[in-house]
Amino acid sequence: MDSLVKLDRAAAGFPFEGEAALLAPVQRALKQVVDPEVSLSIVDMGLVYAVSASAQSVAVRMTMTSAACPVTEVILADVHNELELELPPGCQVSVEVCWEPPWSPDMISEHARRWLDG
Repeated sequence: MDSLVKLDRAAAGFPFEGEAALLAPVQRALKQVVDPEVSLSIVDMGLVYAVSASAQSVAVRMTMTSAACPVTEVILADVHNELELELPPGCQVSVEVCWEPPWSPDMISEHARRWLDG
């Protein structure tokens, strides 16, 4: 059995709990998913609230910048597609959209903040 880790947003870019070997593939996948309205990754935007990962499944809990986000379906499809490319065959992917806590610009990463200000 792989070692289990529990990391916060500062350590992983999003809260992560699960098999350590899956952290890097999940990070790579989610950083590839871009919110097309702002051209930033969903990780940098702070949209990923939690990830739970095991050899059998990866569950992502995330939000959108607003409930009326016109690209929700595009982002969700991209999350599924990017994770399926990075994860071992047979690993199931589930994505839950939640609205609590509501997203705010305070959730944007420092890296993205510098990019936006630059």
